Amino acid sequence: MGVFSKKDKVALDLQAISTIVSEGSVIDGSLRAPAYARVDGKVNGPVTIEEGLILGEKGSIQGNVTTKDMVVYGVVNGNLAVESLEIKATGKINGDIKTQTLAIESGAVYNGNLLMGKDHM
Repeated sequence: MGVFSKKDKVALDLQAISTIVSEGSVIDGSLRAPAYARVDGKVNGPVTIEEGLILGEKGSIQGNVTTKDMVVYGVVNGNLAVESLEIKATGKINGDIKTQTLAIESGAVYNGNLLMGKDHM
């Protein structure tokens, strides 16, 4: 796993989730949520989450994503604007990424342009 920066904070996977889009659920339109969210279903539209987002293995997003911290196990077809991004081995992103930190596991797929650093946020 390649890590460009590591913060001393509670891992996103351990945060209390306030919003859940469960497997089998479909949202056609924008998704906005405060705090932390997990998506295991499908979202067809832009996603804005204030604190952090976990996209589960069965989850997919067809739209742009804006959040602070994101972990991708599923599929994103859209651009990402995040402070911290982890793409897990099962994750796939098709779109441009703007981030300060990036971690990619072996097996992950990413197709797009990457801009890193605070200047690009």
